[in-house]
Amino acid sequence: MKKLFAAVILFLGAIVVALSFSELETILLTLQKAHLGFFLLALLVQITWFVASGRMYQSIFHLLGVHEDVLTLSRIAAAANFINVVAPTAGAGGIALFAAEAHRRGHPTGKVTVAAALFLLLDQAAFLVILATGLIVLVRRNDLNAGEISASLFLFGIATTYGSVLYIGYRSAEKLGNLLAKLARGVNWAVHLFRRENYLSEERAHEFAHEIADGFSGLTEKPSSLVRPVLWGILDKGLLMLILVCAFLSFEVPFSAGTIIAGFSMAYLFLIVSPTPSGIGIVEGLMPIALSSLNVNWSQAVVITLIYRAVTFWFPLAVGAWAFRSLHAGDERALE
Repeated sequence: MKKLFAAVILFLGAIVVALSFSELETILLTLQKAHLGFFLLALLVQITWFVASGRMYQSIFHLLGVHEDVLTLSRIAAAANFINVVAPTAGAGGIALFAAEAHRRGHPTGKVTVAAALFLLLDQAAFLVILATGLIVLVRRNDLNAGEISASLFLFGIATTYGSVLYIGYRSAEKLGNLLAKLARGVNWAVHLFRRENYLSEERAHEFAHEIADGFSGLTEKPSSLVRPVLWGILDKGLLMLILVCAFLSFEVPFSAGTIIAGFSMAYLFLIVSPTPSGIGIVEGLMPIALSSLNVNWSQAVVITLIYRAVTFWFPLAVGAWAFRSLHAGDERALE
């Protein structure tokens, strides 16, 4: 079964690459015109980003009394990112991978599930800090429009809802179970319009709520200590902005700190709220518009976007595929 699951995920990854082949071809042509040194520096920064993400996970795990080394968490995080791209389920696929790896490594599944869920929430909180700065830049330049305001409010609503659900689980397993059961009933009602069987189990909703509560019961420090992983999340975003700087330098395009912060904020915002996994096709279309509104030449904005996406999307996708395969290869060796 595990081999079949791994084969399906890797097959979906191949489909993502195949469907985006024309974009990859354009990126490769663009890379030929870029300064190789800055491109290699961007790749090095992206590798550092993997480690920083692992460190953020480690700080959250530590709060829940689970201890794991940074490199292992970085590898699992890369694999989780790969799954979230090829099988988008609002982050649930990545959380499931962390839970499976926790079980294999002898860690409490409930605690690791909570840690992975907290990572998604705190990562959004870290980005909201950066986004607020980017919006200030746009306001000062009189360049803030309704689309950016709507997307920002939508993201804030997602983060608030997600945080509220986790807070309810932290305070009461029973209340969270009742909430999830109501959601399950709503989903089943909608599914019944097309077929008679239930899609979600209300009983499983209550079980999951107790798993979340059990995970929070291991909180070894005060909730205020969650500030530390948020700071790691801000560092993650800082590294991504540094990659954007490398993209500008690759084509000798002048820029200011405001251009980098606002351009990154808009690109990452639409990546999150995009209906496509990791903003495939959406970021490539909207990021040049955002950069050109910040007084970057249109053709330069396009090539900068392609370089940035090559490093922050396609490179992590390839690393994630390797990480996912290596995790399952480890499972296979353990069974032999």
